[in-house]
Amino acid sequence: MCGRFTLTVQPTDLQQAFPQYTFPAEAKSRFNIAPGQPVLAVPNTPALKAEYFLWGLIPSWAKDPAMGARLINARAETLSEKPSFRSAYRYKRCLIFADGFYEWKTTPGTKAKTPYFIRLKTREPFAFAGLWDEWHAADGSLIRSCVIITTTPNALMSTLHERMPVILPSAAREKWLDPAPHKPETLQALLAPYPAEEMTAYPVSTLVNRPENDRPELILPQ
Repeated sequence: MCGRFTLTVQPTDLQQAFPQYTFPAEAKSRFNIAPGQPVLAVPNTPALKAEYFLWGLIPSWAKDPAMGARLINARAETLSEKPSFRSAYRYKRCLIFADGFYEWKTTPGTKAKTPYFIRLKTREPFAFAGLWDEWHAADGSLIRSCVIITTTPNALMSTLHERMPVILPSAAREKWLDPAPHKPETLQALLAPYPAEEMTAYPVSTLVNRPENDRPELILPQ
């Protein structure tokens, strides 16, 4: 799964890494982005403009926005089957920007878990595959929310967890953000594990366990 991630680079760095998208002029470095918080994403609209979405998908038909708290991850294998995701999979896809994420490794024979920080060896920012939707409240307000798609782990991630977030390579992003409707069979091949040889992982402080901790020392090796 993916329950926490980081986006520490500045907007100018994002603009250089992803020149085809438009980013906000200002953004705070984040070292512990948690569910229910704003995340920077580009929806598959013609503008290709990065905006802030609530992390935790609230389907347009939901009666209660609290539903989003349960929908932070979506399994790639069942997107076309689940009522919460199948419409967004066809019509509302997005990229969610990050430069690292956390996973917790269970110590064999115990309940103890060690947090690990995972990023690209280049330390460059990347984009998770996501879905988005809009939810209209009775008072007329609008909530735009999103979910991160997960897949089976690569060789690196399999030592930490049975799932990993889908990181889309540059060759896959244009098709993923195509505003036209797509059938699942035309998209499924994009949702593959990212190459393990391009990633690195190391243990970090348990300070990351608390969402209120959001500072640079969270990503320092332990």
